[in-house]
Amino acid sequence: MPMILFDNKNRINFSPLSLTKAIADFHFGILSIKERWELVLNDNAFVHTDGYLQALYPSAPEGLNSWIDATILPTETIIQQISKLVDGQVLFDEKGIVAGKSSKPFTQFNTTQITPFFNELISIDTVVRIEFPWELMQLNDLMIREDFKLVTKSKVSQPIPSSVQVINAENIFIEEGAKLQFCTLNASIGPIYIGKKAEVMEGSAIRGPFSMGYNSVLKMNSRIYGATTLGPCCMGGGEIKNSVMMGYSNKAHDGYMGDSVIGEWCNFGAGSSNSNLKNSAGDIQVWAMGLKRMVAVGQKCGVIMGDYSRLSINSSVNTGSVIGVSCNVFGAGLLPKRLPNFSWGTEGKKYNVENAVTDINNWKKMKGKEMSDAEINVLKHILQIE
Repeated sequence: MPMILFDNKNRINFSPLSLTKAIADFHFGILSIKERWELVLNDNAFVHTDGYLQALYPSAPEGLNSWIDATILPTETIIQQISKLVDGQVLFDEKGIVAGKSSKPFTQFNTTQITPFFNELISIDTVVRIEFPWELMQLNDLMIREDFKLVTKSKVSQPIPSSVQVINAENIFIEEGAKLQFCTLNASIGPIYIGKKAEVMEGSAIRGPFSMGYNSVLKMNSRIYGATTLGPCCMGGGEIKNSVMMGYSNKAHDGYMGDSVIGEWCNFGAGSSNSNLKNSAGDIQVWAMGLKRMVAVGQKCGVIMGDYSRLSINSSVNTGSVIGVSCNVFGAGLLPKRLPNFSWGTEGKKYNVENAVTDINNWKKMKGKEMSDAEINVLKHILQIE
């Protein structure tokens, strides 16, 4: 039975990451949320999201479908409960719908009006869900470990080359076509996953938990601490710790990235670094773009960066910073902690959307991609609601 992963009414709380994609497309751990649910339920997943984003995703087929809140993390308990549902039943907790089954049309679904879709409500209290973007890096250790068990089940790793120094080889999985020589893999603390056609260049040192997606590259002498995720087609370099790069993004040179969540098609210029700890070592307040207020996130947080944003060389990013969608970031000294969407520099100037699209396509061409009309329309919508 096909499943539909839907964005709940609080999806704006994940801004800037949720401004350009559905929550189901968030990539952390080894998998995206959509890929994870497809594996655990062994079925195809469709996406229901905000109207201006829906053109990015195909509609689900008519008939009986499982509806699952995309912010829910799959656990054995919740999977069993979903499997027992019948048409019209829905699981819910104090925050809303968790999952249900319905044969009502895809286009009529509304997260604030569930009674037309479901007629039997079942209360549960065992749900784990994400609510804010910084939680992706806070939960990344757990998700790499859980995903590692999922993606390696009943599979055999490619052999580890003899030039690679290894600790705890049984906790390392290398997919077909991956390349690595003269590097160090230490999986004594957590698993290490090297995806298909990924490359770890000479001199790199990796401590798990670590996940490296399809066709990603770690440049020479990279230093990687867990829990770190490089999504598909990313490039890593320098020092990276406890960070998530969702996909197609680059942090290829020396400099530090720590406790951060980076969207797609982003770039850290050479020598750029972020702070992840206050000089006082006190709790960090981060601007919650969706709530329009500051939120305490704990002792460590680096930068949350929306899709298509880029840092100039030698950028100094402040602790607990939030950088919006499609920003061209440059400026002297420590950068502001809040940069709105389409920022050009740090002085309040705006990135022209036509120029932004041209520049994004220049970056995409380097990885064999191009912006679709639907993606361009999403950017124009974001600019209109600023």
